[in-house]
Amino acid sequence: MARWAAGAVQSAGGCYISASASLSLRVCLAAKSEGLDLTGTVFSGGGEPLTAAKATGIASVGAKARPNYFSVDTGAMGMSCAHPASLSEQHLFTDAFAFIQHSRQVPTSDLFVDAFNVTTLLPWSQKVLLNVELDDYGVIGERTCGCPFEELGFTHHVRQIASFRKLTGEGVTLIGTGAALQAGVKRGIVTATATNMARDFANMPPAYLTARMFADKAVEIAGQTGLKVEVFNKDQLLAMGCGGIIGVNRGSVEPPRMVRLTYKPTGGKGKPHLIMVGKGVMYDSGGISLKPSDPSHAMMKGDMSGAAAVLATMSTLKALGCTNNVTGYLMCTDNLPSGSAMAMGDVLTMRNGKTVEIHNTDAEGRLILADGLSLAVEQKPDAVLDICTLTGAMARALGSGMAGVLGNNQKLVDQLLASAERTADKLWQMPLEQEYRSALDSYVADMKNVGGEAGAITAALFLEEFVGTTPWAHIDIAGPMWSDGDNGWLQKGMTGYGTRLLIDAALNFKRPARS
Repeated sequence: MARWAAGAVQSAGGCYISASASLSLRVCLAAKSEGLDLTGTVFSGGGEPLTAAKATGIASVGAKARPNYFSVDTGAMGMSCAHPASLSEQHLFTDAFAFIQHSRQVPTSDLFVDAFNVTTLLPWSQKVLLNVELDDYGVIGERTCGCPFEELGFTHHVRQIASFRKLTGEGVTLIGTGAALQAGVKRGIVTATATNMARDFANMPPAYLTARMFADKAVEIAGQTGLKVEVFNKDQLLAMGCGGIIGVNRGSVEPPRMVRLTYKPTGGKGKPHLIMVGKGVMYDSGGISLKPSDPSHAMMKGDMSGAAAVLATMSTLKALGCTNNVTGYLMCTDNLPSGSAMAMGDVLTMRNGKTVEIHNTDAEGRLILADGLSLAVEQKPDAVLDICTLTGAMARALGSGMAGVLGNNQKLVDQLLASAERTADKLWQMPLEQEYRSALDSYVADMKNVGGEAGAITAALFLEEFVGTTPWAHIDIAGPMWSDGDNGWLQKGMTGYGTRLLIDAALNFKRPARS
């Protein structure tokens, strides 16, 4: 490297090398040992402080060091000033990071240093950086330097950077002891754990997570998190008149399960009551309307992502001190083809007595949700919402980065949109266009399960038939249920989308006025 740099100096008058201060010094020492002149060479790098000794060694062969402020956790946080007042002075990238300086005593000594920590302002950051100390100390302030970075608006400088870890032997430390900070940290940990729970369930191979297995997991989780749990088997669902979930399950050798989870806070009598209904199709082949054998079919183990999000959400409520009453329904079954499977032209009777003519067995999610919504409104809650991987139409309309929401009550929808804004679970309101309802008309039943071109809207109109006047919202997560690559917090595979949204919605739920 030293010889290459010397050659670049001779042929081009200089060169720019990106390297840490220690590696830069090694190159310069090698050049010095061979009598090479590196005048015109600039070394730029980060990850460690540029000490006076290193700077002197680099300068001994005519080179210059221009350190950047960089960490593995954040990436580049600053760039060397062209007119520094001190050795390691940097312009801070204050458009991307917030920097906080505070006095901190060195353990077992009387020495105080000006430590600083950083909060990311980057919405796509994959790591949680909330006032995290990066082991460094120094001086942060504004200075007029006249270099090009100042002209770009970067007027804040950091200088005299040194390693706090090397001084004290301590690791990274979260700064602050206030109640609000501690509550925020707890909420972050609980929410992240719940999101990962939903991801893990949705990523589970179908043979390892049947409806019965999922119900058993729900019972276990409920016992650990202070929830009342009830599990309803096939015979009970038959007796309850839940013809939707029974009809979808007809092609499977695995029996269905419905799980009802109930959270009642201490002193919760008279508090608002929210019910969440999650679609739990453990594996969706399409039934007789068999899906094509393409990559999207392989993702159908995640067709229970709605139920996974509801279960994960319910698991957090006691830990986060939710003051609202919340009930969760998990509607769980497979949708498979067989000699006994539901067929086109069949007519099913739902829990609320409405009859449905089947025109596509792959439109099964709305059938099991119909039973869940019917049962939910019988409890006379203040509001009901459902969450489900329901339609390819919604995924085509909004892509893989956001879900769609429709509902019969704008105040409830607005609450969900506000939760989405706070949690970055992107959500877009779609119109519940009543003129499209006629597409679901049937000659032999109250309605068909599919119809018309606006598939995401007609699916929502179908579900609306089972909520009456109860404030209701429908969240279709078919798009963001899966990511084929890391994109911010949406990691490759099943994403657990909706968990953060529902947690926030449950914690902040207010009774919506009835339309």
